[in-house]
Amino acid sequence: QVQLVESGGGLVQAGGSLRLSCAASGRTFSSYTMGWFRQAPGKEREFVATVSWSGGSTYYSDSVKGRFTISRDNAKDTVYLQMNSLKPEDTAVYYCAAKTGYIKYGADEYHYWGQGTQVTVSS
Repeated sequence: QVQLVESGGGLVQAGGSLRLSCAASGRTFSSYTMGWFRQAPGKEREFVATVSWSGGSTYYSDSVKGRFTISRDNAKDTVYLQMNSLKPEDTAVYYCAAKTGYIKYGADEYHYWGQGTQVTVSS
């Protein structure tokens, strides 16, 4: 069992930046693949980015590739999502998630979820 708490969301103008953090507690953080997902009003939850347990492998959705960076600090039990060049279409609730095993992109592959943090990008 692992508990996840996101922070860092807020209101930002288009073109701005935010860094989300997700602090984990419970079982050994370094054993989990970590992911970020987002859900906009009226839409399904979608994959944003994922990072392997070691931090050595990362993958992104096409919509954020080149703008967002996922990273992790296993010494601090924390995963980050650096979001640059934000667009109004990035507005959503962002969720941190954890899974055992290899990197996967589907939300149903992840076992543990945080409560989410709201990101709003104004035009």
